[in-house]
Amino acid sequence: MKTFKLHLIRHGLTEGNLNGIYMGSGLDLPLCERGKQEIIALRAKFDYPQVNTVFCSPLLRATQTADILYPDAKKLVIEDLKETNFGEFEGQPAAQLVHNENFKKWLDPKSNFTPQGGESGADFGKRTGAALMRMFEFMIKSGLHEAACITHGGVIMSMLSQHALPPRSAEQWLCDNGCGYTLLCTPSMWMRDDLAEAIAIVPEGYVRLTKVQNDDDEVVKKLASEPVPDFEHDPDRLKF
Repeated sequence: MKTFKLHLIRHGLTEGNLNGIYMGSGLDLPLCERGKQEIIALRAKFDYPQVNTVFCSPLLRATQTADILYPDAKKLVIEDLKETNFGEFEGQPAAQLVHNENFKKWLDPKSNFTPQGGESGADFGKRTGAALMRMFEFMIKSGLHEAACITHGGVIMSMLSQHALPPRSAEQWLCDNGCGYTLLCTPSMWMRDDLAEAIAIVPEGYVRLTKVQNDDDEVVKKLASEPVPDFEHDPDRLKF
């Protein structure tokens, strides 16, 4: 049976990430120097899947990550891979937003609140879920058996909570910058079930980064020897 692998990878760090601000598709920040150095360190230390084709969000933080990890690959930019738009919350520190009444409404999933100028949760879920299935459709119809996708943490969480096995909540699909998951799909899974199976963490052999506290050129002093928690034996983590 033919199988198709898609590696979903979250972009590297930006100044917005470091400063704890809400940064969706309405704020197109590039990778910061620390973010670039961390992606370079991950690529040097661990094995990323070797692919010739990369689907990519149009936002700078994603395209720059793709250029570092896959400089020679063909890039296919897909608008629907961009992060959600946080509307009135864009560019604001989370520490300040906790006092905003609209923000409190937005955090309550029962309220179905959409920030002014932002994208609704329903629209975001529909957009990202469809994008995942369209990538597999492209791969199946073009005979492309393996590809990578550089996108955003929220996009990955939304996609996998809707279409991945094993079934997990969006929060349980959270991943670190520069990391993600490998999905496997067959034509029958795509056509009949709209599902794909999560089979591995990307990059292979990943361990958590130990970061220095200052923003100099030696952003990553060393890679920690302690591995990511064992998914199989930790009941609060994903199982593969």
